[in-house]
Amino acid sequence: MDRRGLLALLAAGTVGALAGCAPVSALPDDDDRSSTSVAPAAPSKPFGPPPAGTTRARIPARPITRLPGEGRNLALTVDDGASAEVVGAYARFARDTGARLTFFVTGSFEGWTAHRDALRPLVDSGQVQLGNHTWSHPSLVSLGPQGVARELQRTKDFLRQNFGTDGTPYYRPPFGYHNAAVDAVAADLGYTVPTLWYGSLSDSGLVTEQYLLECARKYLREQAIVIGHANHATVTHVYGQLTEIIRSRNLQLVTLNDVLQAPPR
Repeated sequence: MDRRGLLALLAAGTVGALAGCAPVSALPDDDDRSSTSVAPAAPSKPFGPPPAGTTRARIPARPITRLPGEGRNLALTVDDGASAEVVGAYARFARDTGARLTFFVTGSFEGWTAHRDALRPLVDSGQVQLGNHTWSHPSLVSLGPQGVARELQRTKDFLRQNFGTDGTPYYRPPFGYHNAAVDAVAADLGYTVPTLWYGSLSDSGLVTEQYLLECARKYLREQAIVIGHANHATVTHVYGQLTEIIRSRNLQLVTLNDVLQAPPR
């Protein structure tokens, strides 16, 4: 499937059917120069890093849909990037709230380079993690080994050149379609962990805010890997509600690297 075809599918909501269901701080008054005046404390961010000493679980080289073990962690993962505006909005959301996110990058979408400067510090700090979601979002099971390798290698090179990381060992096969042959090619490139999901915000295609929040309430649970998409602006209108759902359930947003230790290659 070429990029234009993918965009048509996204707009029609076809992929969504497959996947399932910044406040501005006030500045001190410039005229108030009294030596006794104290600037108001900056509001704390709603999300923070995992507690010090968090144990990272060893994961097997097989597909994962949930985080292993017990706990109250939540891995919110964001795919595609068909909308540069939504990629930028997610970067601002992470910066302003402290949210820890894992993006699965489709390298051909321009939003990743358009917002590289905003994302790079978050990636460098470990607050945002990047994984491989192929170059042009084809069904990998429809390709031969060389085609699979091209799709993953091109985004691997793109990630390394633009963000200083190649996303290994995590890759997300488009539509969740993979098999042993696809996984073997991916593993040869260092992507030993096909990363699927427990639940979806169902926003790969255009959905209403109400439906997206219904999916969020259903799937934002402890130890879940949840998939969202940077394709349509709907999600950007409900960041506050998503934050409230996560906080009210006492969940800790984590990247995959925060809690998982990849198997040796």
